[in-house]
Amino acid sequence: MNTSAFISSEKKILLLSVLFFYSFSLRAQSLPEVKLDNSWIEKIHALAPESPSFPVTKKKNILVFSLHTGFEHWVIPHTEEMLRIISEKSGAFEVTGSKDISMFEARNLKNFDAVILNNTCSKPDHRNLFWDKLSAELDADSTQLIRKALAMESNLIKYVEKGGGLMVVHGGVTTLNQSKAFSRLVGASFDYHPPQQPIQVRLVDASHPLVQSFPKEGFNHVDEPYFYSNAYADLDFRPLLYFNNSEITDQRKNQIKSEGKTYVAWIRSQGKGKVMYCSPSHNAQSFENQDLLRFFLNGLQYVVGDVDCDDNPLNL
Repeated sequence: MNTSAFISSEKKILLLSVLFFYSFSLRAQSLPEVKLDNSWIEKIHALAPESPSFPVTKKKNILVFSLHTGFEHWVIPHTEEMLRIISEKSGAFEVTGSKDISMFEARNLKNFDAVILNNTCSKPDHRNLFWDKLSAELDADSTQLIRKALAMESNLIKYVEKGGGLMVVHGGVTTLNQSKAFSRLVGASFDYHPPQQPIQVRLVDASHPLVQSFPKEGFNHVDEPYFYSNAYADLDFRPLLYFNNSEITDQRKNQIKSEGKTYVAWIRSQGKGKVMYCSPSHNAQSFENQDLLRFFLNGLQYVVGDVDCDDNPLNL
């Protein structure tokens, strides 16, 4: 028997295996964009819940706000369509879509039971969506612009505190990323994310009413694993979903988290209002999971006040 030939064959097999898994990892980091066409819409409609999980007293009005001035997530129109589908099919909500920041005038906010910030990423320089849009459209000095931007932020916070609902989807956490008040409202600010990769999303408490649709082991999908800063350290929210830090690859070399967990969805109350943050949704393919569609619908019911559930923060 030719021993050297045998060893060579073993090495070839090992090399091919390594190349295969490396190639798979690279492919998994970036899923192809999916067209928002009738075929995709029909697929999501078929998977969407037939009815809401919790009793509905009346149909609520929802604003899906989808303006971005910074990074453009290709999933923005898919997310708005998904929210429209689960709202209309369940019969629980009436959806209005907009990219007009005048919606954050107090007189307009009062027309809605909840606002959804759909990947409303701001520019990195100011990290303030309102400032970005106002400075691009208005001929005014910076003092006037920042006052206007701060007024819109204040309108949103007061809207929630008086009983309005707020859902923040994925990149929407960066809307006003340098604002301490907005960070407190949402529960966190965005810090950074490693490259897209398969993530095992786990349940914090499988008995919580909002996560009843998921299997107890959670679910796996390709997404950006978000890490957070500012208000996140206070854990002033009730976490729903998380990933294990040790399972996340390509983290920042000087900030590698090899222990513990990072939450990816949570709820909290502020004043009379309810807030939900949900990170899983960088790719439209994730919406092809009917359990996740049910989770979004449950979340909408929570922020409009249809669900009486534990939203006490972990820090109590």
